[in-house]
Order: sequence, then C-alpha cells, then structure tokens
Amino acid sequence: MTDAVVESLYVYPVKGCRGIDVASAGVATTGLMTAGAGDREWMVVDGNGRFVTQREHPQLALVATAVRDGALTLSAPGRAPLAVDGRAGPARDVVVWRSTVRAHDAGDAAAAWLSAHVGADVRLVRFDRTGTRPCNPEYAGDSGAHTLFADGYPVLVIGAASLADLNARMTARGFPELPMNRFRPNVVLAGLPAFDEDHVDTITAGDVVLRCVKPCTRCRVTTTDQATAHVGQEPLRTLAGYRMDPRFDGVTFGVNAIVVAGDGATLAAGARATVGYRF
Repeated sequence: MTDAVVESLYVYPVKGCRGIDVASAGVATTGLMTAGAGDREWMVVDGNGRFVTQREHPQLALVATAVRDGALTLSAPGRAPLAVDGRAGPARDVVVWRSTVRAHDAGDAAAAWLSAHVGADVRLVRFDRTGTRPCNPEYAGDSGAHTLFADGYPVLVIGAASLADLNARMTARGFPELPMNRFRPNVVLAGLPAFDEDHVDTITAGDVVLRCVKPCTRCRVTTTDQATAHVGQEPLRTLAGYRMDPRFDGVTFGVNAIVVAGDGATLAAGARATVGYRF
C-alpha cells in the first residue's frame, strides 16, 4: 500500500468533445458525474448510427461542454452556444465499438449545429439508462461493471509522474511538452512514481474504491492538439520507443478502472487516496 493524492478530475459529457475540469464529481457505477450528467453520456453518431470521435473529426476537440441540472450546452469558436433539449427524444439503436445499445436522439437543432461544425452529417444521442452496456468480462470479471459511451470502461486513471516522464523524453527529442488533456483521463493521481499505475490494483479515496483492470491502449486521438484540433505525430512516436505492449499491439498510457464501491459518493480533487498493488 502507498499514499497518493487525487490531483485532478475530468468529466466528458460528450464522447469526443472537450471535457470539464471539476473540483469534485459524483461517482456512479458507470463512472464520474457532474451536475446530473454522466461521463460520456452523449455521443456523436454518423448516418448509420455508428459513433464518431476525434479519430474521424478532430474538430470535435474544439467543442466545449457545460452541464447544468442534467442539461447540456455546446459551444465552439465562431458559433453561438447551443442548449440541448434534455428531454428524451426518439429512441434508436446506436453502435459504439462492438456494442449496440439504445439511445435517444437529441434533436435536429443539435444535429445541425454539430454537422456544421465538423462538416459532415452527424447527430447527437444520449444513452438510454434503462439499459446497460457491460464491460468486457475478460478484464472486469464477474464484477457486473458497466459503462455508458466510454470506449470500454467507466474510469481512466493516469499518474501525473507518467506525463512528466513522457514530457522529459519529448523535450529531449526537441518536442514541446504536452498537457494532460491529450490523454483525456478522468482521474489524475499524484504521488506515484512514473507508470506505477501499470501495477495498481485498487485506489481507495474515502468511500470510493476503483479497481484498475486493463492498460489503456492509445490511439491517434493523442496526436490531436485539444486547443487547436491540429493533428500531428506525437506523442505516439515517442511512446512507441518505450511503451509498446505486445499484448495489445500498441502503446499503453494510463489504466482503465471500474467502480467497485462508492456508487452515489463524491470524489474530490485533493483527496487522499490509498493505492494497493498487484505484481
């Protein structure tokens, strides 16, 4: 066991769009929550109902999100903010990776706003909470863990020292340091050595217990500048030099976690945490 600190917390109401740096977050089985909305509760889909993210449309990085009483507002440079009707719209099937789940369409105004921003016909949907989307039992076991529109697990944890290590390698190669938002974590932990999260089993902060279940394989979204939507080649090239994991055929940075205790509790930035390891 070792002590750590929850350095910062982030909630991403819309998958692929900008997150919200929160001082505290509600905790649910499906991940962090803020102002009545869950992490990745909304998602952008194409005409076939399949999810799209910054992989296809880097411009989504410029879409800021705000939530109040469970209602969503979108904003972006050069566009008037849009308040999204929080009432349930028509239900439809949508696809996120290998999961087909029910969602509610957020309406024509949201579709038109996002389509104009990304330059393609897309729509906004909200997860239908009468259903669930189970996490992969190969890693989550029989925990019953489930998530909304996150790639696969409710919470992504990254150690602050891991980013510092990467940035030292980046600057040594002549590249600028990167902010943590390139990696879109939910929980940033301070007080651990670089990449210690690779070996973490549980993170306990008050009533909240997270279990780390799978390394996070990183994709080209990490090469998108979250402030400009410019796409480059870093940090994947640097990470490939020392973070390749043959088990997942890619580079890993951060770990996916599930919520095993604390549903309904609150997690605050600055909270002390106890970290348990597995080796």
